Amino acid sequence: MSEAIETETALLDPTAEAIPSSQALSPRQDSLEGLTVGLLDISKPRGDVFLDRLEGHLARRGATVARFTKPTFTKPAPVDLRQEITTTCDAVIEALAD
Repeated sequence: MSEAIETETALLDPTAEAIPSSQALSPRQDSLEGLTVGLLDISKPRGDVFLDRLEGHLARRGATVARFTKPTFTKPAPVDLRQEITTTCDAVIEALAD
């Protein structure tokens, strides 16, 4: 029996959103083999610990891992950092931890 693939997801805004918005999901790859996955550390304590473990798992699945760090978690990533990530990575994972 095959599983149905979800094509849409609800996005919730934790800042008092009254009605959830819907957005179509991006296409998914069949495998991580040969992809470059960016790991973005937002500079909160212990985010690097999570990303270190995740990097090992991704590498075992055939992904190339690129590491990035925001200067501070209190502001959005600088434009040049966002540009570098979008031009060098197929996917990105952002780490939040405390």
